[in-house]
Amino acid sequence: MFQEESNAEVHDGKLIIPDYQYSAEDFCTPDPYEKLYELHKTPFLYEIAKVKMEENARAVGFKSFRGMLQKYNKAQLEAKRRNMIPNQTEFDGQAMELSCGTWESLDWGIFRDLPNGGRECACAHPIMPVGRLVNIDTGEVKLKLAFKPPGREEKWRTTIVDKATVSTARNITSLASQGISVTSNSASALVDYINDMENLNYDIIPEQKSIGRLGYIPGEGFSPYVDGLVFDGDEQYRHLYNQVESKGSETTWYKTAMECRRQSITARIMLAASFASLILSLVDALPFFVHLWGGSSGTGKTVALMLAASVWGNPELGKYTQTFNGTQVGQERTAAFLNHLPFCMDELQLTKDSRGKTNFDVYQLAQGVGRSRGKKSGGLEITPTWKCCFLTTGESPLTNISAGAGAVNRVIDIECTPGTAVIKDGNRISGLLKRNYGFAGRIFVERLYQDEKTQQTVRQLYQDNFRELCAGDSTEKQAMAAAAIITADFLASQWVFHDDLDTARELVLDASDIRAFLASKEAVSAGRRAYEWLCDWVASNAPRFISDDSMPGSDIYGVLEYDTAYIIRGVFDRALQEAGFSTSATLSYLKANRMIDTRERGYTKTKRIGKTTPQCVCLRLNTDDWTASAGSPELLPL
Repeated sequence: MFQEESNAEVHDGKLIIPDYQYSAEDFCTPDPYEKLYELHKTPFLYEIAKVKMEENARAVGFKSFRGMLQKYNKAQLEAKRRNMIPNQTEFDGQAMELSCGTWESLDWGIFRDLPNGGRECACAHPIMPVGRLVNIDTGEVKLKLAFKPPGREEKWRTTIVDKATVSTARNITSLASQGISVTSNSASALVDYINDMENLNYDIIPEQKSIGRLGYIPGEGFSPYVDGLVFDGDEQYRHLYNQVESKGSETTWYKTAMECRRQSITARIMLAASFASLILSLVDALPFFVHLWGGSSGTGKTVALMLAASVWGNPELGKYTQTFNGTQVGQERTAAFLNHLPFCMDELQLTKDSRGKTNFDVYQLAQGVGRSRGKKSGGLEITPTWKCCFLTTGESPLTNISAGAGAVNRVIDIECTPGTAVIKDGNRISGLLKRNYGFAGRIFVERLYQDEKTQQTVRQLYQDNFRELCAGDSTEKQAMAAAAIITADFLASQWVFHDDLDTARELVLDASDIRAFLASKEAVSAGRRAYEWLCDWVASNAPRFISDDSMPGSDIYGVLEYDTAYIIRGVFDRALQEAGFSTSATLSYLKANRMIDTRERGYTKTKRIGKTTPQCVCLRLNTDDWTASAGSPELLPL
């Protein structure tokens, strides 16, 4: 076989390489180098022949043999690069035929010749770029690689990688975890091969638009409902991306949803809030929460959450519906990935620590903007943003008494009691929803973005609902969330459910239906909640205050005189901080509303307690004459 490829011979089963005998003049001709180059595809034979020929050159006094051989080999490589010796990929079952330049691309490996006459292997199996993806949001370019790892099946597989990954030897080794044959020794060769393949076939490799999130894309459409759009985001979100799909019977889903709508207002609110998530960016409203809570099991909270999730995709837990069992960073990135679609989370109690305290920050998600983070390579990552609503469930309210006004403002808390179940026959309903889902979302998207006239109508409808809700006792942020829900419910009634007039009158939400679930301005006020907590705290600690009929036997917190509690400033600060209230913000509110008696400046007055006169917060406990809302201090006579 060697006689066909080279000047080596086989006699009696033994490999024989001839002893080269050249004169010094012969080494100045191409002949000896051509004979040696014939063996370059078999590195072992090549090295043996090179040693013999080098000995021959020394024997005849030719000292430039190595330099001449290197120049000859380099000339052969340059000839190949000028396509004097063109190569094409020859993989079995390849998606396309690509030019591979100086590389030999075969089913048993990818090789190239080296200037010193050796051979280099880039990969032990077929691999080639078959697509170029350009992200619509960021402009980032990624490559789609097809590869066929060895094994019994030997099937072609694909993966999408950053250009940064396949551009450096240090990064490309990460592809080994996907089954691609690459080591620290072959990494540089594989980098060169992939980049050569892309550059030589730039016009042949198809280019597609890609996206790494869900939601509306200006000028393109709504992901994932855009034809030909490829997902190129983090692999950890590919599973969630694939859950936004249609499955089962549209008619069955419609009948199930109609049954749920007739069972309770709460079910209608959750379903409407799922649609409302889409219109927040359109009407420039803020993200908000709708939270169902109740200590009793079997009230249908989770089934109502599944109903809302079934609008878009698979409502099963762990599919489209998530749980609270995640980190702050994970929740931020999931919200940014969903972007305009609702974020559904079940079981708030999963966030409780060992002391039973809920560790969940509403502000973290309600702001719609994530934390700025630096890159390992330098600079900043793109700050994640989102404009969606959050549908959640749990055994307790999402906010506590010490939560800030902004947090309370962003949450519509709905208590679910056993006597007023949200959805009855939950096992049957949840089974139907798990088998039939994902139809309504696409219908709603197509109607919402069909033209600018429709969007303008939606904005006007939202503004009308917002003004009506603001006329009541709710804050603007609560009215904003409620208006989005009412607007979306009306649109879904027309576009998705096609309600007749009688059904619409019965089931479509209006301001009176949702007002009962909105927090009043007084309830939202963190200062008012702090004042009520302080009054309770003084009553529960009365034995620690000096009064006309008692003297504390241990720690003294201050003095009680009729309707005023003189609380030592240090004790006051410590109590508020332990309860989670802001001391400065609370004192400012109390002074502005004349709930404390102070000097002209500051928040305290001196009060004699025994032989000392400490600074005390003089808290008024009798507010029976307070007949107006907080913020009208002139109606609070001292």
